[in-house]
Amino acid sequence: MSEWWLLLLPLAAASGWWAAKRGGSGSGGVTSGAAPDPDFLRGLNYLLNEQPDKAIDVFLRLAEVDGETVETHLALGSLFRRRGEADRAIRIHQSLVARPNLDSEQRGYALYELGQDYMRAGLFDRAETLFRELVEMKLHRERALVGLREIYQQEKDWVKCLEVAKELGSITGEPMSTEIAHYHCELAEEALKTGDGATAEGHLRDAQAADRRCVRATVLQAQMAMARGDARAATAIYHRVAGQGPEFLPDILPDLMEAYRRCGREDVRQQLRHLYRNHPSPALMLILSDLIEQEEGDEAAVAFLIKYASEYADITGLERLLELEGRRPDGDPRARSVQRAVLTVLRHLRGRQPEYQCEYCGFVARRLHWQCPSCKGWGTIKPLTPQPLDAVGQDMPLRRIGRLRSARRVERMRSA
Repeated sequence: MSEWWLLLLPLAAASGWWAAKRGGSGSGGVTSGAAPDPDFLRGLNYLLNEQPDKAIDVFLRLAEVDGETVETHLALGSLFRRRGEADRAIRIHQSLVARPNLDSEQRGYALYELGQDYMRAGLFDRAETLFRELVEMKLHRERALVGLREIYQQEKDWVKCLEVAKELGSITGEPMSTEIAHYHCELAEEALKTGDGATAEGHLRDAQAADRRCVRATVLQAQMAMARGDARAATAIYHRVAGQGPEFLPDILPDLMEAYRRCGREDVRQQLRHLYRNHPSPALMLILSDLIEQEEGDEAAVAFLIKYASEYADITGLERLLELEGRRPDGDPRARSVQRAVLTVLRHLRGRQPEYQCEYCGFVARRLHWQCPSCKGWGTIKPLTPQPLDAVGQDMPLRRIGRLRSARRVERMRSA
């Protein structure tokens, strides 16, 4: 059966009911023997011949738009939009908005749906106008503000994003601190590109005032300290990341090591061991194994890596261990061939392994995004950390269920 038939079946049913009612008695009853309206049959024929535009024209003329059929038209337009047929969705919703007999609630709903159509078609200026009108009319304000925020995010107008986020927070009662902090970080990065350090520092202070656990703001402050040559201040700021979001330590390790080098610190290994004990990660493991190899030799590094591989299900540690073992000059040739084959497979697998994942929708990536490209959540993408071997397989169902629930929550937010 044609998918157009499935798409337009609700409207066809409603139109058929009205066509039958029109053919009824003058007193308003439906005559059991009333002949179907010819226009209705013609519309069905267009459907069967996959001529949706002509079918829409027929059904829009045929259906009486009142409290019982407005919902049908709204649903039909929404279906077209979800199929990517924004032009057809716009036609349907524009016809509704033009009707003089809609009450304010119905008109507001039609305006909102038309705004969504414009957004899907990339007509952001028209969508913005409709959403602004809804906010002023106090109709579907929360949805309209969410739409405005999405527009301004795509246009990277972070000042307007801040304004909308604060207004949205006053309506919902939720502070939206995470979003506000990231908008300030975006403005800080823009200021840094133009060399306006003072403005950038102000935005970073505002970001941390909104969300004291904003890792992004802390990292930017450390980078600014390094840029002005204050490596000691940068080191102290980088250490704050361990308290805010220890899972982000691998991302700052190269800059932290550079800050240590500029400071001339001699306790680098001790500092790294302290971080590793509290927040083990593949990146820390690799740096420590290199330092141990340089200072104590291969055997000590291998012992460290064997302990790591016995505690964590991590391909990176196993790969590094096999690399060191392969350097032994007295190894058995057959065993070394096996090691090389296994190492090749591990490198291939690690190259395909994601390094980050969104906490809400499960989107995976090879690099850090402060805004998830999938669900558009801010600060939801986190580095993947190795799982302890004694926990492998025990919490996987719970984690999967948690991701599904989070994905459903995001979907509800989108459709709200």
